[in-house]
Amino acid sequence: MLKKISWLLIFGNYFYALCAVALAIESNLQIGFTLNSGLFYLMLFTGTVVYYTRAYISEQYVHSTNPRTLWYSNHRRLVFATQLILTIVCAIAALLYLWEIRSDVFHISPWHWVIAALVPLVAAFYYDIPLLGFMHLNLRKTGWMKPFVIGFVWAGAVTLYPVIFRVTETRSAYIISLLEAWFFLKNWMFITVLCIMFDIKDYASDSNLQLKTFVVQYGLRKTLFFIIIPLTITGLISLQIFAHINHFPALKIAINTIPFIALLVVAYSLHRRKNIVYYLTVIDGLMLLKAVCGILGVELVK
Repeated sequence: MLKKISWLLIFGNYFYALCAVALAIESNLQIGFTLNSGLFYLMLFTGTVVYYTRAYISEQYVHSTNPRTLWYSNHRRLVFATQLILTIVCAIAALLYLWEIRSDVFHISPWHWVIAALVPLVAAFYYDIPLLGFMHLNLRKTGWMKPFVIGFVWAGAVTLYPVIFRVTETRSAYIISLLEAWFFLKNWMFITVLCIMFDIKDYASDSNLQLKTFVVQYGLRKTLFFIIIPLTITGLISLQIFAHINHFPALKIAINTIPFIALLVVAYSLHRRKNIVYYLTVIDGLMLLKAVCGILGVELVK
């Protein structure tokens, strides 16, 4: 029973949704805002599950040995039912939330809403979802750009949106600060590195599809030692510099360093073949670790 629940959480993308909510909470606390309305987190949670599940419900399951693909094949009715329910819940939550902030939406400048609109636009193009009936662009097939696209969508959803909507809820003055810009970039690069690591799992299929991801173009070893690890070390160094400039307490710096150290350890472990469960729990789990460490860094160091 416990195994079935674990598979549902992992393969059903509920763990992704949990990571998204945790990262959104971290963003508000790190930047110095209070938490959003519960409806916002309900939208984010259900929207994440619906968005990620869409990629798998249309796949063909013939002769597949992939555990996740087999899980979707064996639970097709459950997946379609939950997808429908979560879509309805997300839509209702969105309508209630928009009604809740209806008198405050014009408090934020149009420029900020334009920036926010880029996130769903890029997310739609990632799956080649047609916009306005004629706009088609499949960013999922852009090879080396793919991890940066995914990282941008995640960073926007869990960094920009929580702050913009919280400012809207409270009618606070809002100017994008250096801290918020740096934190957005930090989330973008952190999740991008995770996506590059994830591409290692898909090396064979991406190679067959002639999708020029980093690992297909440069091989596993060069991807690890010349792309993933250098990007992670660069992120760690930027954290130390930014923390020093802004006089962060030593304990806060130490706690926020943990995810980068863990990222280096997990990256190095990928020089040996891993199964899909490792990628979906350990690698994706680094997002949850980052969120928890970020929250603790704020709450423990007042």
